Amino acid sequence: MALLSNIRGSEDIKKLSVAVLPELAAEVRGLIISGVSKTGGHLASSLGATDLILALHYVFDTPRDRLVFDTGHQTYAHKILTGRADKFHTIRTRGGLSGFLKRYESEYDAFGAGHASTALSAAAGLAAARDQNGSPHRVVAVVADGAMTGGMAWEAMQNVGQLGTDLLVVLNDNQMFISQRVGRLGKILTKLLTLGTVQNAEREVELFLNRFQFWGKKILRVAKRARVMFFPGMIFEEMGFHYYGPVDGHNIEELVEVLGYVKGLKGPVLLHVVTKKGRGYEPAEDSPTEFHGAPRFDIETGEPKTTASAIPTFTSVFGRTLVALAKKDPRICAITAAMPEGTGLDLFRDTFPARYYDVGIAEEHAVTFAAGLAADGMKPVAAIYSSFMQRSFDQMQHDVSLQKLPVVIAMDRAGIVGEDGPTHHGVFDISLFRMLPDTVLMAPADENELQHMLATAFACRLPALLRYPRGKGFGVAMDPEPAVLPLGKGRLLSRGRDVNFLAIGNRVHPAVKAAGLLKGLGIDAGVADMRFVKPLDGELVGELAACGPLITVEDNALAGGFGSAVLEYLNTAGIAAEVLRLGIPDAYVEQGKPEELYEDLGLTAEKIADGAAAWLGKKDLVKKTASSNRSAI
Repeated sequence: MALLSNIRGSEDIKKLSVAVLPELAAEVRGLIISGVSKTGGHLASSLGATDLILALHYVFDTPRDRLVFDTGHQTYAHKILTGRADKFHTIRTRGGLSGFLKRYESEYDAFGAGHASTALSAAAGLAAARDQNGSPHRVVAVVADGAMTGGMAWEAMQNVGQLGTDLLVVLNDNQMFISQRVGRLGKILTKLLTLGTVQNAEREVELFLNRFQFWGKKILRVAKRARVMFFPGMIFEEMGFHYYGPVDGHNIEELVEVLGYVKGLKGPVLLHVVTKKGRGYEPAEDSPTEFHGAPRFDIETGEPKTTASAIPTFTSVFGRTLVALAKKDPRICAITAAMPEGTGLDLFRDTFPARYYDVGIAEEHAVTFAAGLAADGMKPVAAIYSSFMQRSFDQMQHDVSLQKLPVVIAMDRAGIVGEDGPTHHGVFDISLFRMLPDTVLMAPADENELQHMLATAFACRLPALLRYPRGKGFGVAMDPEPAVLPLGKGRLLSRGRDVNFLAIGNRVHPAVKAAGLLKGLGIDAGVADMRFVKPLDGELVGELAACGPLITVEDNALAGGFGSAVLEYLNTAGIAAEVLRLGIPDAYVEQGKPEELYEDLGLTAEKIADGAAAWLGKKDLVKKTASSNRSAI
């Protein structure tokens, strides 16, 4: 790390000659590989963007010049080069560096980014603010090709083209999304890279026609409009951008030269840079999808250090159950927003390719597309991460719920997701979607209940949202076949004389253990697995309210969450009851291992018991000896 040890920001990089920048890039890659091998993280995309990021900091005057990155998971090199190298070993750990961008982490992080397709809009706003303030600094948006499939990116493109403001957009074309590239844009970019003869033909045609002073340029304009693919940049030129590229994103000397040229250009400019995911680490180059979000791994072999578990993940149970149901019903089809492996739909894709749709990073479109399928008799399920479904609230409300279309939304990564932090915790979906009329919202206690709820979602013939957590299940016995559950009915696991827990989703099992801890200390506690947030089982709530105090337990925000639904029901029904709500407080939850975060939030079995005892006036009853039963499920 001879070079990197002296780098604290852009000014230090500029002291180096261009000739040694590849050596610095190699040191940065080495630190990324070493760090991620110990903590896990977004490896392939960050390795692919390292040379580009180094060149940008070399040419531009950061942080005065603003660099805005899309998604943020491509920015590990950016963090290392801007004074955070000595803390890189803490990335994605509790109290450590974020895996994404944070404005309050560094002055170099001009705009926070966790989700895709935001950089162009944010950069346009930053450029407009600069113009208003009369500042001379530059604004650069670094956009991965996958993010360009999001509608928000194209809304921003047309706005920037209309404004005509000085803005450089660097299209980081790594020839993939998270998984394989899909859609028309992917095909266009592929042609730009592979049809060298077409590019040569373009240059020859331009040289020829430009010789004719009076009519050559007019014909050239007509020719370009007639056949976009003979002129690779036309798709962007027509939107008001000056297009340059493609440029080799791993030739740092060439990148510095080209960036130095476009740096001074006026108006919107798009520079097309071609990179390779996983660059510099053979296992990641060979398997970029596996190393997109990598677990801890052995550097020599690339093999993950995590041990295999016989307990299936919620995601895998969802995928297998969906395939089993689809074998019996040819109307079932599946939709992903560029996340087949992450959502477990890769199995469905491989089994029923004709009924599988990958729409790219376009969650809003995915939901309305599903509504269209449902409107003509199909049974679509859109599998989307909970935190990404926030983007599709309008489509869920207007296009699905209002029309009572039987669309199933499988919200993976609901609740606390761990090291990805506040941009990815799925802790708002209950609050967002339970307000929608004629909509079913349910959460399984475990992996067995998940398979039954998926069958129930298809059978109810209403808009249905199913939320379930990331990671392994609880190791419960699996029923041989998925069965349809009674709609809106919970399950009473035990009845308590002193207090009863109303638990939802993956907090049911910790509530059961908490009840056991309390009973061992003289507090008779019962537990209900409520199953449905909507329709809520008011009959069960009223029955247990008659027994005494109630404690609701959820891994969603308390504001507007499951506990709020219980309080609203009690108020409407005129039932007086003492209620304690346990869940996510009114604050963003930072990153950390899930067990650490649940401990902090008071949502482990022992912490739930502590909270219940304190509320019941028996704070000291939960003894330290119960720590042997500590669980952070």
